[in-house]
Amino acid sequence: MDLTRRAAAPLLLTPFLAQAALGQPFSPSSAPDRPLGEIATGRGMTYGCAVTAKLIAEEPDFAALVAQEASVLVPEYEGKFAALQPEEGRFETGPLDALLAWAAHFRKTVRGHALVWHQDLPPWAVAAIGEGPRRARAVMEAHFDRVLAHTRARIRDWDVVNEPIANPPGSDVPEPAGNTTDLRDTPWLRALGPDYIAIALRAARERDPLLRITLNDYGVEDDTPSSEEKRQRLLRLLRGLRARNVPLDAVGIQAHLQLRNPFRPDQFRDFVRQIRALDLQVLITELDVREQRPPVGDFPARDFAVAQRVHAFASAAFEGGARTLLTWGISDRWSWLHRDQAVALAAGDVHRGLPYDWELNRKQMWRALARAYLGLPAG
Repeated sequence: MDLTRRAAAPLLLTPFLAQAALGQPFSPSSAPDRPLGEIATGRGMTYGCAVTAKLIAEEPDFAALVAQEASVLVPEYEGKFAALQPEEGRFETGPLDALLAWAAHFRKTVRGHALVWHQDLPPWAVAAIGEGPRRARAVMEAHFDRVLAHTRARIRDWDVVNEPIANPPGSDVPEPAGNTTDLRDTPWLRALGPDYIAIALRAARERDPLLRITLNDYGVEDDTPSSEEKRQRLLRLLRGLRARNVPLDAVGIQAHLQLRNPFRPDQFRDFVRQIRALDLQVLITELDVREQRPPVGDFPARDFAVAQRVHAFASAAFEGGARTLLTWGISDRWSWLHRDQAVALAAGDVHRGLPYDWELNRKQMWRALARAYLGLPAG
């Protein structure tokens, strides 16, 4: 669809606007007196979550819960390369436009995710990038031209480069043997070399001088050798970009936490402070929690373990200087943690890694986030 067309948006908005926006019932049990977004805002901070146009359109309970709790949204899929440009030169923005219209109606901000990434590239783009540096750069710049122009009035923060750091040995998905660099082996790296990151960040700044330019990555949260190595790799990249005056405003830390791994709050707090010392903002962009497989204990015990980790993590992030935190979803019912077989629990069980459970009950994780925003102990 051409970038100027927006006819799909009203159709996607209709199911929710016919219910929640008109005040019809929605009452998750133990609904909070104040939403997380309001609690965060009261402390000069931000809470948000990931959403999809499909869920907003087809699941009124999801839409109402997001409308209640979050002040900032990020599209899970609708801002990725393959979704926006499935064929070269043909841009399809209907789902993203629907989310932006819904967010505007409820006075919520939207951050973009993600312009340059090794995944969610359509086959034509992988082939084109593989043709060499000139073609790869043209593909990147054409995508930036159209997408940033289209979203400029409504998205003021983009994950311009997503997951550029190579996973060290010992990670869940380590980089294939033979890659001895700090950077992940991707089509962009193969075509443009290590400078592809600077090329992307500069291209974004040229097209939108006031855009908050964010570099987003994961696997830097735990107290493990692989996380420590990845932290150092990320810091080396950031310091190198700073030394070259490459435009960058913020670092996103995804925070897909795993209870099986140890965590040291002071270590993570100091890492956030190291990033802040480079005059960069820090955002927690995709928080959720994977339990051990099989999980330990009954639901209250599991929820307590998740809440303790989330409170320790969020408090350390805030003490380090982070002011924005987004969860990757809001309820276990719609989480990727039970859809993705690589991380899902056994049939009949789901990770309890988001603020609301399958039945839309507020969990201990919700309280942990609220208390972290308020600077209170875990409780």
